[in-house]
Order: sequence, then C-alpha cells, then structure tokens
Amino acid sequence: MATLETLTPAVTLSESAALQIRDLLESNGKTDSALRVFVQGGGCSGLNYGMALDDEIDEGDFVYSYFGVKIAIDPMSYNYIKGASIDFIEDEMGGGFKIDNPNAMRSCGCGSSFSTEEGESSGGSCGSGGGGGGCGSGCGCK
Repeated sequence: MATLETLTPAVTLSESAALQIRDLLESNGKTDSALRVFVQGGGCSGLNYGMALDDEIDEGDFVYSYFGVKIAIDPMSYNYIKGASIDFIEDEMGGGFKIDNPNAMRSCGCGSSFSTEEGESSGGSCGSGGGGGGCGSGCGCK
C-alpha cells in the first residue's frame, strides 16, 4: 500500500481540533485509525466537506500527523482543500469543527458547502425552490 507523504500538508490541524479528534478516537476504541478528510459533491454551493474515522489508508492517499492524530486525504479531495486549516471552535451554541479553505470562493452560510474558483458546482443553488439544492440547514449562501 503506497501512501504519499509530502512536505507541504494539504491541511493543517489545530491543537484544539486534534484534542477533540483524539478523544473521539479513544472513545470509539479506534486509536490507530485516521481522520479521513474529504470533499464530495452536494450542497447549495456545489461541494461538501466530510470527515470520518477510517481504519484503512488507501493507495495514493496523502497522510499527515498533527499532535498525534493521523489525517488521510484522497487525491481528488486534495485538489479542493490544499492549504485548508481545521480548528475546533466552541461558542454559546456548542462546539464544532471549522474548516478555513483558501480555495473556497463561495460558501454556504453554515460553512459546510463551498465552490472553487474553477466553478466546480454540482449541487443546486440557493433559492432554487422546489426542495432542490441547499445543504439542508436553511442557512443560505454568502
């Protein structure tokens, strides 16, 4: 199984995000697993971020380690999120992961859907009506 390890990471992970992910890995008994960060089509801006615990590293994956947390990114997703940072933010509404992606030219108000400068957009658009498009949160685009 070949993996690609590069000097310039596709994403960076804050210490607070790594702490939350380590806790999640430990509570699920998956301390050897990686956090897979990926991009998939959907949402009102065209692309959605995704994160999942993954026991397997696929051939061609970009693999990084931050504060004891292994991150895996597939080659297609790498093109959309290179240079992004992941943080864990807590506020009066609770806590959650925040992705700051320099490649996102347009994003949904909740930040879970985005499009890039090249215009990759396969989802609906805000205000498309008829139940089409949207990330499901009713947040609207910005």
